Amino acid sequence: MKTLTLIRHAKSSWRYTDLSDEDRPLNKRGNRDAPMMGKRLAERGFAPDRTICSPALRALRTAQAIYRQCGLPEAAITLNQDLFHASDAEIITIIEALNPHWNRVALVGHNPGFTLLANYWLTPRVDNLPTCAVAALRFACDRWDQLKTASPVDVHYDFPKNRP
Repeated sequence: MKTLTLIRHAKSSWRYTDLSDEDRPLNKRGNRDAPMMGKRLAERGFAPDRTICSPALRALRTAQAIYRQCGLPEAAITLNQDLFHASDAEIITIIEALNPHWNRVALVGHNPGFTLLANYWLTPRVDNLPTCAVAALRFACDRWDQLKTASPVDVHYDFPKNRP
C-alpha cells in the first residue's frame, strides 16, 4: 500500500512587495490554518515516511506547523526545488522517483499543479484546492510508479473551512 498526501500551502501574505514569490511568508490566516490542519491530521494518525516540500517559504512554514502539531521531526521534511509551481505532470515525475521503501509520503506545494493532480484521482472533482487543503489518497500499489494508472482505495479530503 502507498499513501500520498497532497497539501497545498497555507494562505500567504502579499504585504511585502519587495519579496520574491518564493520568499512570501504566511499571513495571519495561514498561521492559524496550518496548525489547525496539523491537529486534524494528527487526529487521523498522519505520520509520513517523508515529506517533500516546495522550497517556497509559505510551503515550508506550512509543513513545519503541521509537523509540530503531529509531534513529527522536521528533519523528515525535504525541500525539492522541482515542486515550486510544478505542473501536475512534473509532480507525477517526482512521485514516480520516490524511494520505493517509503509507503507514506506527503507533498507540500502549490496550485494549479496540486488541484490538477488531485482531480486526477478525486471524485467528485474540486474546482480548486483551497489554501492548506489536504488530499490523502491510499492506493493498493507496491510501487510509486503505479499510481499514475491506479485508483485510490481510500480518499480523505479536508480543508480549513470544512466543518466536521
